[in-house]
Amino acid sequence: MPPPSRVKTNEFNFQNAVSSPLGRITMVGFGVRQTVAVGAPRTLDQFALVYLVDGQGKYEDANGRRKDLRAGDFMILFPGLAHRYNPLPGTHWVTTYLCFQGPIFDLWREQGVLNPAKPLHHAEPVAHWNRRLEAVCDEARLAGASPPLLGVCLLQQLLAEILSGMGRSMTYQDDLQWVTRASGLIEANLIGAVDWAAIAHQMGLTFESFRKRFTRLVGQTPSRYRMGRTIDRACTWMQHRQLKDRQIAVELGFCDEFHFSRRFKSITGQSPRQFRQSRLPQKPSA
Repeated sequence: MPPPSRVKTNEFNFQNAVSSPLGRITMVGFGVRQTVAVGAPRTLDQFALVYLVDGQGKYEDANGRRKDLRAGDFMILFPGLAHRYNPLPGTHWVTTYLCFQGPIFDLWREQGVLNPAKPLHHAEPVAHWNRRLEAVCDEARLAGASPPLLGVCLLQQLLAEILSGMGRSMTYQDDLQWVTRASGLIEANLIGAVDWAAIAHQMGLTFESFRKRFTRLVGQTPSRYRMGRTIDRACTWMQHRQLKDRQIAVELGFCDEFHFSRRFKSITGQSPRQFRQSRLPQKPSA
């Protein structure tokens, strides 16, 4: 539920709305003005996404995170995590928010995509991102005329963009270009031994700096990414060139077909034989 001690404008509660199998949006608020600080921390029984449209303030939670807030900050509030956020003393702020729940968002949390240790994100320009959030809120208000599943999917897309850093326009574009170039260099060195120091040098970094930045942006180490792309190539060859394991192992620089098979299963969860069988045309039933 939204915090008390605020002047409420354009808030809508959907506690009785029909839910989708993945979840639902339960409440939205547009242009909510808060002037009085909330004293004690509170704990929600669902998620909430709050965008600070105007003003400044402070955020704190039971994990010990404390941060100054400014316009353009998104707060992701987690069920079961006590928290408090307020405008600076003697001032006010304006927020747009929505509350949501459901198994798909629980899965995001279980997999670490929604991380209680990282509840704050920044996105500008403010007018653009506030419109994006309001569009999701508007979809929820159409419950009955618009399927609840659509609002849930729109919210997932918005969360993905926020979490991927798309709101940090300049930084995001620089990171995107950097990753594109770095992954291209790795793709060009899939077969045989790889000189990581040479690749890092082409990116203007030491290998350790290259490894850390690549891992932060891609979510896996360069070597793990390279092995995954190597196995992707093996999958393509299995389907279109119909090569045997021994031939693939030789062409991709593995020690032998057994080494290749072990790495293939560690990446795909299937042995090469199981992968081939799963791609065979199914016989029509009698």
